[in-house]
Amino acid sequence: MAALRPIPVNTPKFWGGEKELVAQCIEDGWISSEGPKVKEFEEAMAKCCTRKHAIAVANGTAALDIAVKALGLGEGDEVILPSFCIISCITQIVRGGSIPVLVDCGDDFNMSVDEVTSKITPRTKAILCVHTYHFPVDMRPILELAKEKGIKVIEDAAEMIGQTCMGRPCGSLGDISTMSFYPNKHITCGEGGMVLVDDPVLAEKCSQLRNLCFNPQKRRFVHDDLGWNYRMTNLQAALGWAQLQHLDKAVARKREIGRLYTKLLEGCPGLILPPDQNALNEVNIYWVYGIEVAQGVPVDAEEVMQQLAKVKVGTRPFFWPMHEQPVFKEMGLFKDASYPVAERIARRGFYIPSGLALTDEDCREVAERVRAVMAGIC
Repeated sequence: MAALRPIPVNTPKFWGGEKELVAQCIEDGWISSEGPKVKEFEEAMAKCCTRKHAIAVANGTAALDIAVKALGLGEGDEVILPSFCIISCITQIVRGGSIPVLVDCGDDFNMSVDEVTSKITPRTKAILCVHTYHFPVDMRPILELAKEKGIKVIEDAAEMIGQTCMGRPCGSLGDISTMSFYPNKHITCGEGGMVLVDDPVLAEKCSQLRNLCFNPQKRRFVHDDLGWNYRMTNLQAALGWAQLQHLDKAVARKREIGRLYTKLLEGCPGLILPPDQNALNEVNIYWVYGIEVAQGVPVDAEEVMQQLAKVKVGTRPFFWPMHEQPVFKEMGLFKDASYPVAERIARRGFYIPSGLALTDEDCREVAERVRAVMAGIC
């Protein structure tokens, strides 16, 4: 019997043109953040997201750090965010002395709007909306609530590049929005991120924060605030700009992969598959193909992933909730907190290979191996 070929959880897609642009940076000697491709990438991403300003940064975490500080969130300010998210969403909130106020998610993996409403207090200064896996957050009621209460909205659109919400591009909806260009995103720089805003004052603040708070109006190496070296290099920007030219194709291919998986896995015992549309008629972007192990199955996602690893299928677990993170328990945060949906999907959710370089034949192989594993379990 022939050995099974490994199918990794992600392999990025290069459409053509990336190599030439990156090589041109090397030939021209422009490899640092001072190179012209950074500005070109920023302008192209701002246009893509219908924003007035885009600030390129080193990664998605950097974008979130800058967003929190640029809005002036600090000691004692409350920031509402989902428990079900990646830890980079909460890191700068905690480090800056703000109080993270968690909410549960719905079965679509996005934050519960009803819980957001119930958690508003006079100390609430911001809501961090994190679009997760398949669909955007239901932004309309959150934006209306934020406007009514004078609360800022941070939109983490890292997983929704190319997705729409309320007929607008994701990345255009927050007072400040962020993106990530990690290799599993719809466009990649290897590492990279973007901050997106309309307010020119906020844009200038973000630009300074990414560059150690150098002030172009003052003598160099004289600083009025503390920032970071979160700059994006010209090499990264060249790669990102080239990738952005193919965003529509990337989104279309993700949806092809997702729909093919659903066709191949439909009726597979013990698995809950993602829907193609949600209640708001938003179309699944299938950033990843996220699966939940049904409640009646006697094992959790970890066991299923271990079995899939034996047949060379790469997987990743879902996020682990913030209220259950050891680092925050050690800090005394979220004592006795319970968010049942986040707890359930963290234990019963995982995703299968979802990278843009996946072929239809890869999908068929993955589905066949998933079916075989689930048949052995159920």
